[in-house]
Amino acid sequence: MQSETTSDSLDPARARAMQVILGQAPRIEAGSPLPPFFHQLYFWSPEPAENLGRDGHPKTGLKGSVIPDPGLPRRMWAGGQLRFERPLLAGHPAQKVTRLETMTEKQGRSGPLTFVTLRHEISQGGELCLTEMQDIVYRGDPDPDMPRPTVPDAPTNEDVSRPLTFDTTVLFRYSALTFNGHRIHYDLDYARDVEGYAGLVTHGPLLAQQLMLLAEAEIGTLKTFRFRATAPLMHFEVAEACYRSDGTLWVRGPDGRLCMIAEAT
Repeated sequence: MQSETTSDSLDPARARAMQVILGQAPRIEAGSPLPPFFHQLYFWSPEPAENLGRDGHPKTGLKGSVIPDPGLPRRMWAGGQLRFERPLLAGHPAQKVTRLETMTEKQGRSGPLTFVTLRHEISQGGELCLTEMQDIVYRGDPDPDMPRPTVPDAPTNEDVSRPLTFDTTVLFRYSALTFNGHRIHYDLDYARDVEGYAGLVTHGPLLAQQLMLLAEAEIGTLKTFRFRATAPLMHFEVAEACYRSDGTLWVRGPDGRLCMIAEAT
């Protein structure tokens, strides 16, 4: 099985910048344990412009890439699962090994779909710190004649909720910190005219990050976290991060729709 290994020193300055984006005091120093999901800030794999697709992501099927070309132009992070073994420490060298776990083609109502699951294993000092299963979906361009998919309503029986707002500056800064070139997060014309969204799309991992921080505040150190995106959230919308005492979490859009569902232990 083909794999990709990348290394990073987990610069504390990048983590402090992320804390500022999240409205936290920037207190992370070398040796500090990183909050859950902050590994998204590291292990960049930059590609030259000629290796990027029209959406700003690296093309699939490149030499050395673990993802074969599915032949579909649109890419979305659909969800994932994380198991936390021990905290990652800022300012310490770390390694990430990525492998293709599964790749499945299906036919949806809107056309062909390809579902990809990647396994990421991140270690420090030769010890496994976390395992992440990342679910990605590839799809064709939207058909304006097709009806919009039905989105489920979010629950309303939370024990705790927090308001979530994301403006264009937040989305740009998060894209920069995670080296995410996906144009749906910063190029309004592309997001609207090519991919058919009403506005800029808030990053799924950024929503998951907010839910993880809420879960950590309520139950303490996380052992596992599972999440699935169910509907996009636009940059101009105010949402709510919700937690219920059974470990269920979700993001509720302003119209009551369910944007993300999650479970934490």
